[in-house]
Amino acid sequence: MAQKPSIPKGTRDFGQLEMARRNYIFDTIKSVFALYGFQQIETPAMENLSTLMGKYGEEGDKLLFRIQNSGEKAALAPEKGLRYDLTVPFARYVVQHREEISFPFKRFQIQPVWRADRPQKGRYREFYQCDVDVIGSNSLVGELELIQIVEEVYRRLGIRVCLHINNRKILAGIAEVIGAPDKMIDITVAIDKLDKIGVEAVNAELRERGLTEEQVKALQPILNLSGSTADKLTSLNTILASSETGLKGVKEMEKIFDMVEATGVQLNIELDLCLARGLNYYTGAIFEVKAIDAQIGSITGGGRYDNLTGIFGLPDVSGVGISFGADRIYDVLTELELFPKTLQSSTQILFATFGAKELTYALRWAKALRAEGVTVEVYPEPAKMKKQMSYADAKQIPFVAIVGGDEMAQNKVMLKNMSTGAQQLVELPELVKSVNC
Repeated sequence: MAQKPSIPKGTRDFGQLEMARRNYIFDTIKSVFALYGFQQIETPAMENLSTLMGKYGEEGDKLLFRIQNSGEKAALAPEKGLRYDLTVPFARYVVQHREEISFPFKRFQIQPVWRADRPQKGRYREFYQCDVDVIGSNSLVGELELIQIVEEVYRRLGIRVCLHINNRKILAGIAEVIGAPDKMIDITVAIDKLDKIGVEAVNAELRERGLTEEQVKALQPILNLSGSTADKLTSLNTILASSETGLKGVKEMEKIFDMVEATGVQLNIELDLCLARGLNYYTGAIFEVKAIDAQIGSITGGGRYDNLTGIFGLPDVSGVGISFGADRIYDVLTELELFPKTLQSSTQILFATFGAKELTYALRWAKALRAEGVTVEVYPEPAKMKKQMSYADAKQIPFVAIVGGDEMAQNKVMLKNMSTGAQQLVELPELVKSVNC
């Protein structure tokens, strides 16, 4: 009995239309990255497990896919894992290739990553990230450019978004002022879930992670801070007055918002003190972007990391980056019906023929059209005309060039507009003009 074909849970096949739509996303993002001088690199799907472990926090390490070694020397080979994100492999790449690159190094990377997570809507075990990072500079211009990139990408895609921003130094300062500086990671892991599980569940988790009732209580007014961005920053300067680290984070936020205003950024930006992002390597500004008109969670996220390369032997190299989740962006565009209709078919014209001589004639015309940049298909056999027209309908091909004996005698084709049904006899120059209109 034949085995029923299947794919691993949390992965997907992509058909022709899906690939056209995905490439629309990738091409849009790439074109914006290029505007800011970022250039593309790629890294292997697998890394040595030692490269990945300990970089994503306790929960992240649990989601790493490990690869079993095989072959004669399997027991001696380093353990390996599928990459969890593109940032840690990028840091490894920077250190390994430091003699070949110029700092600040601006790169982008569009590749799949893997996480042993529970699949659900908008969350997959294999998915693509579109990362853009600049490393080798402490300047907050890096944060500004990422904000501008977010604004332009989503403007081009037609998605209304809100960018949530916070600073890990502010979170460290909060941990200090409530008397729990050693619980910084526990606090960030818990409050990062606030919008998913609610305040009571977050407070329960904080207690489970060792915070006292007094410390949990002291945290509440900080997490519930309201008002304008300016109001929040003013309040934080008072609240964090005893924390040098916290005040440094506030100052960074003030500079970023000043640059945003000075450069005319129109993006909806919210200072979100509950935003923590669980990854341990973040040290400064952190970002998350959510679609306003779709409930799907974060579709872009990132932040500043001051010493990620240090673990690979290159200390004190600061970087900042952001990652666009292509799969979630795809789901948002689908839900909101924002994909361009022209993506339905990449073929502009199909040649339909009545016989072998007509097929040869059509092949010559197709070659001439392709030389003019027209995307052409020739139905591979002179089947019944109904069958050939049905093929054009199924692929949503806008024009069909019908070739019979009469058309050949006049050195023309009968051009049919599949939307209107209108037909006209045309020569090659007219055909090129009609299809490209």
